[in-house]
Amino acid sequence: MDQAVQTELNEVLYDVTDHVALITLNAPERMNTISGPMLNELARRLTEANEDPDVRCVILTGQGRAFCAGLDLRQERGGNGLSAASSPTTLNLRNTPPTVLQAMDKPTICAVNGGAAGYGMDTALGCDIRIMAESAKLAAAFVKRGVVPESGGTWLLPRMIGWAKASELIFTGRTLSARECLDWGLANQVVPDGELMERARAMAREIAANAPLAVQASKRMMRMGLNETFPDHVHHVYLQLLPLFKIRRTLSEPQKCR
Repeated sequence: MDQAVQTELNEVLYDVTDHVALITLNAPERMNTISGPMLNELARRLTEANEDPDVRCVILTGQGRAFCAGLDLRQERGGNGLSAASSPTTLNLRNTPPTVLQAMDKPTICAVNGGAAGYGMDTALGCDIRIMAESAKLAAAFVKRGVVPESGGTWLLPRMIGWAKASELIFTGRTLSARECLDWGLANQVVPDGELMERARAMAREIAANAPLAVQASKRMMRMGLNETFPDHVHHVYLQLLPLFKIRRTLSEPQKCR
């Protein structure tokens, strides 16, 4: 394999243990900033986890002292960054990590091990659950850099914390500590740095112990409910229940001897 390709693949690590997929951003020397190839590899690994019947929950984290410090601006200046990988002729927004994350049926946990800024913050927010280390931070630094939340933040934040709080965070470009994230409703748990992965894995195992098709259907219904009327939603929930009832009935029936 070409050395450059091998290096790019190593920047996103992937492992499956006990029905839990662990995806790790692995460019600690640049604080896991996202390059074009890393972006594509992350999307590929998320898709792989979602399609693997053995995977019931996904943990996303970073190697080193940062979760993800945003886009790799050094590669951008050299012409090899995200903009080069996402020209109008090559970019397919359906296959970028924020869109893939939002469409996944498998539950996702972001174990925020350090700073998550810009693209990194949006990626963390795109996960279903966030467990943050005490030293971790979310930095909404978009407007300070002259850009908008380019990877889902303007859609996610008003839904997560309401219009007023989302406006305050986005318009000021403020950085929130882990404890502030907990207070704002952006983190589920804040834990000591050394316990982060243990706590994330414990929650993932708790999720994975449940009926996987029911968990995935529940997530689909939550996602659909964001844009549905209540009567439409109840109808769609009923349609999701029918195959689950059929599976339960099949499993509960005594097996006949052949």
